[in-house]
Amino acid sequence: MKAITITQPGGPEVLQLTEKPVPAYTANEVLVKVMAAGINRPDVAQRKGNYPPPAGSSKDIPGLEIAGIITAVGADVKRWRVGDKVCALVIGGGYAEYCNAPEGQCLPVPDNLSFAEAASLPETFFTVWSNVFDRAILQPGESLLVHGGSSGIGVAAIQMATALGSTVYVTAGSTEKCKFCEDLGAAKAINYNEENFSEAINKLTNGRGADVILDMIGGDYTPLNIRSLASEGRLVLINSMKGKTAEVDLSEVMRKRINITGSMLRARDVEFKSAIAQNLEKHIWPLLASGKIKPVIYKIFPAAEASKAHQLMESSEHMGKIMLSFE
Repeated sequence: MKAITITQPGGPEVLQLTEKPVPAYTANEVLVKVMAAGINRPDVAQRKGNYPPPAGSSKDIPGLEIAGIITAVGADVKRWRVGDKVCALVIGGGYAEYCNAPEGQCLPVPDNLSFAEAASLPETFFTVWSNVFDRAILQPGESLLVHGGSSGIGVAAIQMATALGSTVYVTAGSTEKCKFCEDLGAAKAINYNEENFSEAINKLTNGRGADVILDMIGGDYTPLNIRSLASEGRLVLINSMKGKTAEVDLSEVMRKRINITGSMLRARDVEFKSAIAQNLEKHIWPLLASGKIKPVIYKIFPAAEASKAHQLMESSEHMGKIMLSFE
């Protein structure tokens, strides 16, 4: 099969189209002929040599989300059949013509979505559900602040939380990105280049603060996040793009009774991810089928142009998902 491989740690140019063996699959897995794969920040980190893939995943083929057609099923697979159209969260190997996926991490491709649209869902939707709804237990009527509102995570969080009855605020880096987020359903987008987001969110909530903050920035955003939370607020960390260390006023954490948590999804076991898939199929997939939630794709690249896709990801110019096509 053709696959995009990391030939050595480095810049986007180290991604090269090569020939690789079709991957093996276990009794509880399916083999998918990949039609599209998503580009995500962990792929960039892996390419640079900063994010070693977990045991059992491809060491040189990145890619955490795919959509395509099942071409083979393991002996213990119960739900899926050859020919079924699925999208799936995988631990690696997605930038290839074929990829194996655990049965429980596959979801049906909604009839109204293309393969590229379906492939844009798993990594961000699994991440948002796990962190915002399972860990932070966001409730209808509560408020959510999302940093990086125009990113893939932001697009998913805005739509999911709004559809399930919460008020969503976001930060973004330009007027254009702020309008994009508000058009998606954000109650207000704060341009972090023009105003202090902590002051803005407290003003927007009449001094109360946000109930939940989903943060992929870390670093010096952390004390501002603490200041931006309501009493009993929950801060969920999913990345640390501005640094892994922060100075926090612990008295404010105690006074507000704040819960600080976080997670990394990639290394979690199949049972954990399969439970997320079940919740997504129950609560979110009907909203995709009805069009209430829509995939947002910024650009689709032919697989051979994966290096250009990574250049775009690192530029942060995009609004929505960046995809690779194997069709």
